[in-house]
Amino acid sequence: MFLPIRDDNPHNTTPVVTWGLIGLCVAVFFLQIGLSDDEAKIAIYSFGIIPADLFGSVELNPIITPLPAWMTIFTSMFLHGGWLHLGGNMLYLWIFGDNVEASMGHVRFLLFYLACGLVAALAQSIGAPESTVPMVGASGAVAGVLGAYLILHPRANIKVFMWLIIFITVINVPAWIVLGFWFLGQLISQAGANTGEPGVAFLAHIGGFIAGVVLIFKMRKPGVPLFGKRASRAFAVETRRAASRRRGGSVPSSGSDSSDSNGPWG
Repeated sequence: MFLPIRDDNPHNTTPVVTWGLIGLCVAVFFLQIGLSDDEAKIAIYSFGIIPADLFGSVELNPIITPLPAWMTIFTSMFLHGGWLHLGGNMLYLWIFGDNVEASMGHVRFLLFYLACGLVAALAQSIGAPESTVPMVGASGAVAGVLGAYLILHPRANIKVFMWLIIFITVINVPAWIVLGFWFLGQLISQAGANTGEPGVAFLAHIGGFIAGVVLIFKMRKPGVPLFGKRASRAFAVETRRAASRRRGGSVPSSGSDSSDSNGPWG
């Protein structure tokens, strides 16, 4: 199992927009799970993006789709299809959103986030313009945050949790590797995907990521540098044997020293 935990970039900004977006997505999800199965399905069709409706190729029941199609581009960003869908998106937003918000300021970050979500929705919809499968989730907007972070802090270290059979390991991995492999995974997955069928919206991830890469050049504050330096040592490792941990023992950490006490995410 491989799971990013946090990064090592200090900043002096309180990420109120990032926290607000996470809070809103979580609140909406709790509303979703309080619905009956039929009500939940209607909510997805009402507030999710339906490409065929967006492009006017079909006329859907206005009772099921009461909003103008263009509005669902934005409402869809706050709905999710399950706990894993929500948890993955919010984890990545939590890790990477604060530094991107600090680079832009609160208002511009919110506009940036929505713009990346817009591009992501259009990318997925253009790929299957006659699809009547609704699309929901913050994935496209969050992908834009990842793209911006890659340009701002490619050498920052991401603390990645790894569980390999009997070993539990936390390793510092440069952001360009973590995010580069993530993006490569989206490209490979899209190559074998049917865009018009239910499943993961890989085109939305790709479109949102590219939008983030492009927009950060114009939307960052004046003087905010690109391609920043690392704040800790790459590939420092902390390892524990799972069995020893259960007994209360551990293997001493390696690859770090007192000067790296905060780790790559400190």
